[in-house]
Amino acid sequence: MKQSNIESMSTNELWMLHEKIIAILAGKLAAEKTRLEKRLRQLNKQGVGSHANGRKVSHARRPYPQVFPKYKNPAKPSETWAGRGKKPRWLSAQLKSGKKLDDFRIQSSGHTRRRARRVGRQTKRPSVSSRAG
Repeated sequence: MKQSNIESMSTNELWMLHEKIIAILAGKLAAEKTRLEKRLRQLNKQGVGSHANGRKVSHARRPYPQVFPKYKNPAKPSETWAGRGKKPRWLSAQLKSGKKLDDFRIQSSGHTRRRARRVGRQTKRPSVSSRAG
């Protein structure tokens, strides 16, 4: 429709055109909604959150090994810090007052870390004949 045709229309004719456009748009929107819902149902049947090869994707965080605390608050021994992430307030305050981080280190008591063994690495041991006996 040309711009000049719209400008020459009466108010009633424009209102009728407006209602006709609304009806057409409503029908097209309903058809699009139906098409999208059908597509969503198909995706749900395939398993949302799966790769193209059909394997499920897990959004859960991977498990991390337990980290033992390395530092503790001498005033309140239940407050500890493993040395990861942001420093706790009690430690930051103590460090600002001039103390050193090593002043709060927990002495290794029971939970020492084992060194990771490298696969395929062998240690050389002296043979029986070369040992002093």
